[in-house]
Amino acid sequence: MAAPDHELEGLTIVAHPLVQHRLTRLRDRTTPPERFRSELRAITMLLGAAALADLPLRNARIETPVAGMESPLLEGPPPVIAPVLRAGLGMAEGLVDLLPEASVAHLGMYRDPQTLDAVEYYFNAPADLADRLVVLVDPMLATGHSAIAALDRLKREGARAVRFVCLLAAAPGVRAVRTAHPDVPIWAAGADAALNDHGYIVPGLGDAGDRIFGTGTT
Repeated sequence: MAAPDHELEGLTIVAHPLVQHRLTRLRDRTTPPERFRSELRAITMLLGAAALADLPLRNARIETPVAGMESPLLEGPPPVIAPVLRAGLGMAEGLVDLLPEASVAHLGMYRDPQTLDAVEYYFNAPADLADRLVVLVDPMLATGHSAIAALDRLKREGARAVRFVCLLAAAPGVRAVRTAHPDVPIWAAGADAALNDHGYIVPGLGDAGDRIFGTGTT
């Protein structure tokens, strides 16, 4: 189940019970890194299925072990999965499980601890972004600075159809992204209202990268 959040235009919360169950596991501070990674991979597959529910299909002639038939296959070039490093890598794995045909771009960014602005340090993507749906993935949409910088870069490289999938979205980040990129819809497992002084979502789930890779203390 996916439903728009009427208070945050452009944001769709995926309210499926299995998504909400896994989000609680990810929020829980006692969830160890290995469990965090497996839950993240599973929840991303469910989020991706919701975000890609309208992919076009074509009929193809195939032979089953019993008889021939017409059956649907995806039409056109497969999407590009674009994780924001490093935390987005954990989500990219789930989307590639869901859609093995996809290509994977990489956007390396870190957040300046003083300004909270996004600083790019790496970019690599297929040359034909203009011809493909691009799915940007990053677990946390907090201030929106990283997402906006990533979307700016993808569009400069030619991307014309982009969707953003995250675990948690904070209201300030959703509004910032939609102001800068009103054509980019957002899918998330949950939405929290506030950020703390360090730019972390509250109540959130801490630093997703640290929890995926077993580093840091959050």
